[in-house]
Amino acid sequence: MIEGVVVDFDDVRGDGTLRANEELFYFHCVAIADGSRTISVGARARGRRCVGYRGRDEVTAVEKV
Repeated sequence: MIEGVVVDFDDVRGDGTLRANEELFYFHCVAIADGSRTISVGARARGRRCVGYRGRDEVTAVEKV
């Protein structure tokens, strides 16, 4: 589990970035655990680190803290 702050989220594209431990992790709106498909920039969040289909580090099961 990683925990950090949402530093970017685009409602149109449905993707965002979570900063945790000085690293940036991509996430998609379908990865937001509560099903809301949106999250506010500046919100504390946590999720599971995984390797996405493009080979980059991503976060899944994103939950607001």
